[in-house]
Amino acid sequence: MSKVQGTQDTFVSDLIEMLRDLTSDWDTDFAGELSGTTRLIADLAFESVDVVHLMVAIQERYGRPDVPFEDLLMVDGRYVTDLRVEQIAAFLAEHIER
Repeated sequence: MSKVQGTQDTFVSDLIEMLRDLTSDWDTDFAGELSGTTRLIADLAFESVDVVHLMVAIQERYGRPDVPFEDLLMVDGRYVTDLRVEQIAAFLAEHIER
């Protein structure tokens, strides 16, 4: 396993833990197990404020207020419509040294 892949896997695990904390008291229809393919909006019913809460949680967990989340959340000047956990993990693997 490459260092990047190992790092990405670690970020997936960390993100799943953070998502469990964020959604523990939510009443959602999501019955599946959180994984890398879990989508924030379609599966977990995230709203924009929830995405912001997740980004803040990521900054706090890694002590990195400088992560350029706008690069993750916007493509060609438009907001992305949904994000999978593995997409966020790949982004973090590129921008945060472990």
